[in-house]
Parts: sequence; C-alpha cells; structure tokens
Amino acid sequence: MHFGLLSLPWWGYVLVTLGLTHVTIASVTIYLHRHQAHRAIDLHPIASHFLRSWLWLTTGMMTKEWVAIHRKHHAKCETPEDPHSPQFYGIRRVLLEGAELYRSEAKNVETLERYGHGTPDDWAERNLYSKHVGLGIGFMLAIDLVLFGLIGLSIWAVQMLWVPLFAAGVINGIGHYWGYRTYAPNDASTNIVPWGILIGGEELHNNHHAYVSSARLSSKWWELDLGWVYIRLLVILRLAKVRRVAPKIRFKPAREGCDARMLQVITTHRYHVLALFANSLQKTALDEACTLRTGALRGLNEAETKKALEHWLQRETRALPARERAIVQPALHASALLRNISAMRHDLTTLWSRSATSEEQRVKQLEDWCHRADQSGIRALQEFSAKLRCYA
Repeated sequence: MHFGLLSLPWWGYVLVTLGLTHVTIASVTIYLHRHQAHRAIDLHPIASHFLRSWLWLTTGMMTKEWVAIHRKHHAKCETPEDPHSPQFYGIRRVLLEGAELYRSEAKNVETLERYGHGTPDDWAERNLYSKHVGLGIGFMLAIDLVLFGLIGLSIWAVQMLWVPLFAAGVINGIGHYWGYRTYAPNDASTNIVPWGILIGGEELHNNHHAYVSSARLSSKWWELDLGWVYIRLLVILRLAKVRRVAPKIRFKPAREGCDARMLQVITTHRYHVLALFANSLQKTALDEACTLRTGALRGLNEAETKKALEHWLQRETRALPARERAIVQPALHASALLRNISAMRHDLTTLWSRSATSEEQRVKQLEDWCHRADQSGIRALQEFSAKLRCYA
C-alpha cells in the first residue's frame, strides 16, 4: 500500500515524475535563462511568479544566484574564472560535482553583486524564497507524499536530482566538451544533440553562445528547441513577449566591393563567419600538417594534430587547452602558410572588435582584408573571401 491520494500503475508514476521534472526544466530555461539572465523575453507576472515559485519548491535555487553565475560564465568563459568550465575543472568533475561548483560560486559576494543586477528584489524574494530555501523543498516533499504515498519519496528524490544532473552537469559539462558546432565563438561550446527536448532546448548550447540574447536556441530547420515552443504558446496566451531572436542568415550573389551593410551583416553573424572560415581552411591546414609531420615536426600524432588544428581554426590559440597549444605553436613556427592563415583569422576578428574605430575605417579594413585574401595565393582563402561577399 502506498497510502497516497492517487493510486497509479507503475508507468503512471514514471509519467508523473517525468512531467514534474520537465516543468522544472522549463522553468530553468524560460524563467531563469531566457527571461532573467539574458532578457530575451518578457514574462507576464502570472507566468513569472509561477515559474519562480516552482523553482523554489523543486530546486531551492535563488534567481539572483543562478543569473549571476550564468552571466559570469559567459563573461569569463573557458578561463580560470569560469565557474564551471570542463576545460579547467575536467569533464568528470563538472558532470558529477556541477551542483557543488554552483554552490561554491554562489557564496562569492562579488559575483552576485557584479552579475546579479536586475533580478527580483520584492517582498517574496526577500522574506520567503531567499530566507526559507529548505521550506520550499520540504513543502514539495510533503505534496509528493500526500499525493503518492511512500513512492512519493522516490519521485521527490528524482525531482531534487534532475537539475543538478542535467542542467549543472550535462549542459555545463558535455555542452563544452562533446557535440557538434554550427558556430565558432571563442570557446568550446557545443550542441549536444539537435533535438532539445529532455532539457528544454538547452542542448543547443553552441547556438546559444553564438547568439546569447536570442530567445530561440534552434537555428537549423532540423533542430528542435522545445523551450521555444513553450514560449510561443505563452505568447499566444499573452503571458510572454519575445524581445530578441537571432536574425536569419541570408546570402545573395557576391558584391563587387565592401560596404557598411556588408560590415554590419558579418558583424551580426560573426560566429557563423568564423565557422565558415574554419570549414573553408580546414583541408588546407590539415594538408600542411601532413607535410610538417614528415619534415620539421616529424613524430606528431596524426589524430591529436588534426583535432588541435580543427580547434585552432575555430578559436584563438590562447583559448586552446595546453595540450593542443603545445601542438599548434610549433606548427605555426614551422609553417609560413599556417602563420598566414592565423594572421588572416585574427585580422578578420578585429573588424568587429575595434569599437573605437569608425565605421568608414572598418569598411576600408574589410576591403583591404578581402584584397589580401584574394592575393594570398591560398585557393581556400580566396574562395572564402568570395563567400564573405555573399552575406546579405
């Protein structure tokens, strides 16, 4: 006997557990992530208060703490100050101890003050949610026991473990370690799988790092962001308003020259541009590596060299793990071709990072960059320059 108000078959308890945990995941991705941390959507007070109270019941997480830690992750991504980077802590620790890393950073007052601005500071936050964290969790336990009897204890345990495992562990760990990359921000972010269902769309982590303030995390027609589906439903119900989504990437026949509009478009889609650069130059770089392994850098491991160069094309050398830097730096020293590719990539990134330079000057720099690419004698670079002029 379970002594609960509800008596269900075994599969009924499984479905209830999955449903309850999914509401928690939806609360994290919609309320904490897209609404509070990045202001990509506005929520009606009814929706906002419900999702906040649900998180109090099922996780005990405070809005200001979660938002501050997440914003710091973006600001310090893949550096020693990143609260949960598997590149520094190791994938095993982030997967298994992600919640502990979160709690440790939550004690950092400087982090909360610097990155936690704009989060709720109303009566409920000050007098209930932040003061009585254990009360919400205990209340959820009582609800589960009353509804489902003794099996409610197991349901509650799964609820308590779900976010630490999937949000703190899988997203922060695997989402910066394994998967596919559509864009090339200067970090190790990946899309774990193209169908963001289990974690509400957060599986599309590389897409998020490319367009941080976008309310929609999917970018390809075959990707699914379930959190975006929920947001659209909230919009229909007038419980949410979308503020920003990533603009679609369009192409047209190549321009003859460069102009301010072209500069604006490639700046907006800079991480797509860098991914295209990496894909375009990959074969050229790997062919050069083969030559180096039979010459100046004899003895380099083929698989490790390939992986290091693929990552180097997508990120700055200083952002690579130490083991990969140890491969790339000697290769750059030995090869004028690789140094040229590296210089062209660096100069490309400066086109959108020089805030003190006027638009007219940056258009001239873009024109000069394309001219250098066309005159480089590197066929892949010349083809990329032509593709660059097609962004519309």
